[in-house]
Amino acid sequence: MRIPLIVGPTAVGKSEIAVELAELIDGEVISADARAVYYDLEVGTAKPPPELRARVPHHLLDFVPWWERYDAVRFRRDCERVAREIAARGRTPVIVGGSTLYVRALTVGLFEGPGASPAVRAELSRRPLGELYAELARVDPETAAKIRPNDRVRIVRALEVYYLTGKPISHFWGREKPFPWPLLVVGITMDRAELYRRIAARVEEMMVRGLLDEARKLFHTKLPADVPILRTIGYEELFDHLRGKIPLEAAVRKIIADTKAYARRQLVWFRREPGIRWIDRTGRSPREVAHEISSLLESAPP
Repeated sequence: MRIPLIVGPTAVGKSEIAVELAELIDGEVISADARAVYYDLEVGTAKPPPELRARVPHHLLDFVPWWERYDAVRFRRDCERVAREIAARGRTPVIVGGSTLYVRALTVGLFEGPGASPAVRAELSRRPLGELYAELARVDPETAAKIRPNDRVRIVRALEVYYLTGKPISHFWGREKPFPWPLLVVGITMDRAELYRRIAARVEEMMVRGLLDEARKLFHTKLPADVPILRTIGYEELFDHLRGKIPLEAAVRKIIADTKAYARRQLVWFRREPGIRWIDRTGRSPREVAHEISSLLESAPP
């Protein structure tokens, strides 16, 4: 069984393509999105709309409380379990998502490292980010060179592994456990101006659907600052509005700008990944793209 993995920037239409493909090949969709795992928060996490989810079964959506932490290690374990269940029903998993760490957990694999340590993370959370990055550069320069200095999540994880094992996380690179099935990784792209137009339109739609109400709910909930959902684009910018720092119109403009920047980072990251088959969907319907992916699956070597 070769499993299609559909990747690409936010708002490019991956969810629609995944559903069309699942209908073509008798499949079920597995989400590889780091925010869509959380239930209740429908709008800000940009989950597939109900009409799409009603067409084929979807998995790894709405199953983690939004006050919990969920990481690539748990995703990889859950994705394997769900893929086996789908295959046992005689159907094909269709994995779709843009969360780069989740994609890497499948395409490269994960090493069997230590789980999260609340005590270590609590200690690290009290220290300035610049200090943490400087320490990482000292104990693990190879990893530091691959992480942006403002990426607190990855910096903390790298230091956590070092503290718990006495070895830098780069020591474990190349020892990752591969995904049990071969993957056909398909990247979806489109004309940049059209992608930006889609991003702006989606943000405006999210505001109409109640994004501000969701942000207000989170804003008034006492959660640790390192809970991942609090760093989601859309909520962060509206938090500044709720604090009185910026007017609502400025917050919406910032959401659009930050989402465009995120899409650019995704494209840069995916472009560096080997083995991705790119499809430009500019001017093409999701069904047309799904048919092309289906043809790739049929022609792929066993």
